[in-house]
Amino acid sequence: MNILVCAKQVPNTNEVKIDPIKGTLIRNGVESILNPDDANALEEALKIKDKYNDTKVTVITMGPPQADDMLRECLAMGADDAILLSDRAFGGADTWATSNTLAAAIRKIKDYDIIFAGRQAIDGDTAQVGPQIAERLGIPQVTYVQKFDVNGDEVTVERQLEDGYEIIKVKTPVLLTAVKELNIPRYMNVEGIYNAYKKDITVWGINNLPVEKENVGLDASPTKVFRSFTPEPKGKGIVIEGTTKEKANELLNKLNQKHII
Repeated sequence: MNILVCAKQVPNTNEVKIDPIKGTLIRNGVESILNPDDANALEEALKIKDKYNDTKVTVITMGPPQADDMLRECLAMGADDAILLSDRAFGGADTWATSNTLAAAIRKIKDYDIIFAGRQAIDGDTAQVGPQIAERLGIPQVTYVQKFDVNGDEVTVERQLEDGYEIIKVKTPVLLTAVKELNIPRYMNVEGIYNAYKKDITVWGINNLPVEKENVGLDASPTKVFRSFTPEPKGKGIVIEGTTKEKANELLNKLNQKHII
C-alpha cells in the first residue's frame, strides 16, 4: 500500500505578529513547525505502516527551501520518502493555486492508495486544500476523520460532526483529512533523527511538474486579502460580590446602565 501525506510547515501561532503598516504576517524570527493536524495525518499513515509491512509512506509539501527541516522531522517520525515542491513560481499561492500544484505532483507520483492531509493549517484555517486536491484528482474524499480503519481496498471512517459522527465506507484511492481526535502523534527518536539526515529529499520545481506556470503561484490565485489585523483585546471582566439577590440586583443595574435591558 502506498500512502501520501500532504503536510505544511507553518509559523508557530503563539509567536505570530502582524505588521501594522503592511497588514501581513511577520515571519522573520518566528519558529516554524509541522502543522498540528498534518502531524495527526502522518501518525495515522505510520500506524498503517506499523500494521502492514508492505506499506510505504511519502510526505509531500509545497514551500520554501527551509521546509526541508519539517520534512526531515516527518522522516524522523517514520516516513519513508519526502518530496519538496519549491520554486519561486509557486510563491504567493492561495488554496486554489496550492491545490493545483500539489495535485500535479500527485499525478506525477501516480501510484497511491490513500492520501492523508490535516483538516486545516493553523496559518490559514481554510480547510480547503485537501478537498480541492481530491476534486482535481477526481477521487472520493472524507473530511474531519476522527476514527479510521482499512481492510484491503475498503476504508471505514468515522467522520466528526458538530453534534455527533457518521460512519462512511469508501473504496481507495481516497483522500482523508484528519482532526486531532484521530490519534496522538508519536515523537521522533535519536535513531530516526540520525537516519532522516542520511536520506535525500526529492525537490521538484515548476519544470518538473505536469502543470502550466499560469496555473500556480500568486498570478493564479483569485483570493485577495483586503486586510489582516490583530483584534483589540477584550476589556477586563467584572466580578460581582454579595448574596445571590445582591448579585442579581447589581447585574440588572449594570445591564440597565449599558442600555442592554
